[in-house]
Amino acid sequence: MSITVEEIVSEALALPPQIRALVAEKLNESLDNSNVAEISPAWREEIRKRCREVDSGMVELKDAEDVFARAYSALV
Repeated sequence: MSITVEEIVSEALALPPQIRALVAEKLNESLDNSNVAEISPAWREEIRKRCREVDSGMVELKDAEDVFARAYSALV
């Protein structure tokens, strides 16, 4: 019996957020990124730290549209 792409995606989406993030990272790493510069270990750790902060609710996420609008209005 073979599993369908839809079943894989459905099961992946049922995983806890941190596990989904790990799966997404591994899938992304598996793609041919030969034209993309390698992420340094320091940046990789910073990304993981920020993901942990988001997952734990330590930081408040803002809508990008609002952030850019405020930044633009500060410039003019």
